[in-house]
Amino acid sequence: MKKIAVITMARNDEFFLNRWVAYYGQLFGEENLYIYLDGKDQKAPSGAGKANVEIVEKQGIKVIEAEKRRLNFLSDRAAELFANGYELVIGCDADEFLIVDTNVEKNLAEYLSSLKIKTSVSALGLDVGQHLKKELPLDKTKPILQQRNYALINSRFTKTNIIAKPVRWGRGFHRINGHNFHIDKNLYLLHFGNIDYDLLMKKFNMQDIIARGEQAHYKRARFRIIGSISSENAVDGDEVFEKARIIQRIFRPIYAWNKPSMLGIRWIVEIPQRFKNIGI
Repeated sequence: MKKIAVITMARNDEFFLNRWVAYYGQLFGEENLYIYLDGKDQKAPSGAGKANVEIVEKQGIKVIEAEKRRLNFLSDRAAELFANGYELVIGCDADEFLIVDTNVEKNLAEYLSSLKIKTSVSALGLDVGQHLKKELPLDKTKPILQQRNYALINSRFTKTNIIAKPVRWGRGFHRINGHNFHIDKNLYLLHFGNIDYDLLMKKFNMQDIIARGEQAHYKRARFRIIGSISSENAVDGDEVFEKARIIQRIFRPIYAWNKPSMLGIRWIVEIPQRFKNIGI
């Protein structure tokens, strides 16, 4: 088994951080989790356990400046982890959960240990959202995947967040400076930022979001995800996952050759039933 670390930086995200620790901790060991809290006004999540938690100076106010500083900071921390003997580092946000297809019959730690990764490997991005016509508000006491059934295949979440050597991540882990990306056939990155309309609306109205100038992004992207999932017909995810991987491998935005694109295709998919008991 490879020695694997998982790192994140979060602000005002207690709910997801507790889930993040519970999920990645049982796979890699809580002592191999590294949480950096953005701002001296933050406190460790109640479920931190043995995870390494450090409260740092706030990385910035406006979103572009803050994201650049945040990912530079995390790139530096990842380099330190490699220097300290880690063989792989996973960098992701607190609301992002990397999974391996249960058809593989290996857990995530075992599967990643079996891969030969030169620089990085990416998982197919699934933007999970609430279907307002079919799904109730989220019950925080129950597993998320047992309450949510639909996602948008979203190339923004096909991130280069699994690395095998020190690199410089671009904003949001979306790309690695100077390197291509490689999408694994059995890995998925589930983004849970849009899993509940009420939670999303509460965050939309937070002072931090207003100060960072993110409300326009919420309207343009996040609320749109819930709207699409609630109004468009879904297809069986297994019918289009490999097609999406091929599209994202071949086509790139003209402004960023090392990021994947879906060419404007918006596939709403039904999440495979076999993912329901993964434990998130």
